[in-house]
Amino acid sequence: MPEYKLGTLRGRYVVQWREGGTRRRYRLFGTHEKESRKEALARLEQFKRESSLKADPTVAELWEAYSKEKTGRRVVDAMKSEWKVMETSFGHIKADKVSTDDCRKHIKQRREAGIKDGTIWTELGHLRTVLNWAKKHDIIRHAPPIERPPKPAPKDRFLTQAECQKLIDAAQTHHIKLAIILLLSTASRITALLELTWDRVDFEQGHINLKVDAEGPRKGRATVPMNAGARAALQHAKTGALSDYVIEWNGQPIKCIKTGFKKACKLAELEGVTPHTLRHTAAVHLAGAGIEMTKISQYLGHSNTSVTEKVYARYAPDHLRQEADILDFTSVRKVTG
Repeated sequence: MPEYKLGTLRGRYVVQWREGGTRRRYRLFGTHEKESRKEALARLEQFKRESSLKADPTVAELWEAYSKEKTGRRVVDAMKSEWKVMETSFGHIKADKVSTDDCRKHIKQRREAGIKDGTIWTELGHLRTVLNWAKKHDIIRHAPPIERPPKPAPKDRFLTQAECQKLIDAAQTHHIKLAIILLLSTASRITALLELTWDRVDFEQGHINLKVDAEGPRKGRATVPMNAGARAALQHAKTGALSDYVIEWNGQPIKCIKTGFKKACKLAELEGVTPHTLRHTAAVHLAGAGIEMTKISQYLGHSNTSVTEKVYARYAPDHLRQEADILDFTSVRKVTG
């Protein structure tokens, strides 16, 4: 790592270092010296990885560099698994030379292998993310557009109140039951729930903070109130907690609840249900109860209300009711003489 100097410029911290006789300077976001120094070291590590890439890097080299920078994030685990397939289609190609034909060929091969469009859409989305990251950091001059299959329509499956209770009752292990209760009561994404630690469960204030930290992933993460059912389940779990993680097994955090969740669904005789179905279920029930879209959006951690309205407005009891009444031309009208 090159020697660096931390300074200020126009009221902001900056880090400076030399690269081949040329001075480089990077503006930091930190407002205090300690956090700015930490940010500076992270930026220099990033620069070191980027500079190790040769000119005209291949997709394989960028994929590896991106994965190293994002080490620790769950998306990296998914990308490692995806790379076994993506390497065959794109690994050897120069990053800025990826073409629409390359994408279409990948789509065709994956479909022939029986892979659904939703999976292909995600794979190519990660490729686009890597290329855009490289462009943003000036590793490549141009991030070519990545063609993907149409995004599948979201599954409309949600559980009734009776089905929710059947699923909770069918869970055979404490951590699966706790996960189901919290997924329903917090409308959390499964990743956020599995990363939830006890220091972010505030029994005194009655809040559950699903955000890891200011720098961590924020998609679909909010701070939500703790209802009575969630409080009871959490208090019971806390008495036997063996780790910092709320959802644990034998004192170890859990990466996936797929097996236990599938078993509970089978025992409850519920088909087409995934952990994400419970988040959708929570939102549908909120909308059906007439809760304002702005509040549902906050509960789900959506970046803006339009996302919430697009999916859940139709479940609201009065959705387009006034408009429908205006268009009722069969109504008997009062005749005046």
